[in-house]
Amino acid sequence: MKNNQNLYKHKITMNISLILFLIGILGFILNRKNIILMIIAIEIMLLAVTLLVLIMSYAFDDSIGQTFSIYIISVAGAESVIGLSILVAYYRLITPIISNCLFNNYTLHIVAAY
Repeated sequence: MKNNQNLYKHKITMNISLILFLIGILGFILNRKNIILMIIAIEIMLLAVTLLVLIMSYAFDDSIGQTFSIYIISVAGAESVIGLSILVAYYRLITPIISNCLFNNYTLHIVAAY
């Protein structure tokens, strides 16, 4: 009976987690041309799942869910690093950037070579 009451108390945060997950899915589907926004959408989905796992871990008084959420966060960080490094490597192959820092009137000008 105690677990049912805990689940009812956490209903709002579970709904927030569901809304975040749906926002991540919509962001992934609607932004097929922008790789950075796709990576951000995947991060939002992983963080929504992590939030749900933490809520369930707290509701059922179990520490395994907290450990599992740490693994999910580390996988999300590794996915973000790998995705952004691939993006930077691809960008360097397509358009090399030569930055000439010219200080004119205390402003920084970056000239890109096209």
